Amino acid sequence: MTLKVCASLLLLFLVNSVWTRTVRQVYDELDPEHWSHYTFECPRECFCPPSFPNALYCDNKGLKEIPAIPARIWYLYLQNNLIETVSEKPFVNATHLRWINLNKNKITNSGIESGVLSKLKRLLYLFLEDNELEEVPAPLPVGLEQLRLARNKISRIPEGVFSNLENLTMLDLHQNSLLDSALQSDTFQGLNNLMQLNIAKNSLKKMPLSIPANTLQLFLDNNSIEVIPENYFSAIPKVTFLRLNYNKLSDDGIPPNGFNVSSILDLQLSHNQLTKIPPINAHLEHLHLDHNRIKSVNGTQICPVSIAIAEDYGFYGNIPRLRYLRLDGNEIQPPIPLDIMICFRLLQAVVI
Repeated sequence: MTLKVCASLLLLFLVNSVWTRTVRQVYDELDPEHWSHYTFECPRECFCPPSFPNALYCDNKGLKEIPAIPARIWYLYLQNNLIETVSEKPFVNATHLRWINLNKNKITNSGIESGVLSKLKRLLYLFLEDNELEEVPAPLPVGLEQLRLARNKISRIPEGVFSNLENLTMLDLHQNSLLDSALQSDTFQGLNNLMQLNIAKNSLKKMPLSIPANTLQLFLDNNSIEVIPENYFSAIPKVTFLRLNYNKLSDDGIPPNGFNVSSILDLQLSHNQLTKIPPINAHLEHLHLDHNRIKSVNGTQICPVSIAIAEDYGFYGNIPRLRYLRLDGNEIQPPIPLDIMICFRLLQAVVI
């Protein structure tokens, strides 16, 4: 088995080395006067790298409109321009597009021609960050895997806009203007394979409704959330990374076992209003509680198992897995209580 793995790794190394060397030779040996052969059908405003013929770089060119996209292009870079409209005409021949980066332009919803995005049947990645959108554009390509809409002015999510996006794994809506009313019980319906949902830096006061069940990473930092509903995380049983930094959570707003969830490995509750450490699960590995109002830490109370069990099992049993604990910015005075170290035998860092 070891021999087969080594042989496979060697083969992979050799193949990659040959490919890399070939590409470099082509690029290095090209005389500038022959570049036109490799940049055939390249818009004059853009750059078509000879070593990457499926890519079109039109970023940082001061463009006000999208040039005609050649048929061979898969990866389109249009960020950092002055583009206001996205019309169908430039994409007539671009039937193979997989990736479009339109970050940092001046695109509004009215500037996106109806149906232009949904006609890009093979599009997988769509970047529209730092524009002037006021709602999620619709309709979207059904095969989309990543949709990044951060730092716009989005306050509305049209009904059913995500209903056909079964392949979407990442949805980034952070730093927009979303209120609780914008997130209805069916807003995320259809996102059956979503793994990362980022709604940080909006204006939410409540935990969002009906998060897709397969979500692994949920980012809700910098909102005004005060309460975690009872059994909220039972509807998202796979959630692993949970960020609720910079909210208004208090002890009264967290149910007795609100964060005692076996799937959560990284829990971030920094910059809230907690006066005590909420109950956690033995599977938790990283806990951020800095800049709250915690005055003391009792290892016996916060240990997910009894101290006696933790001592008896040592490093060989089902002991708590906490490795990182951050408590700075509270009112806790050192030293770290001994029972903390007895309970959390795997701790590698405690910031206090």
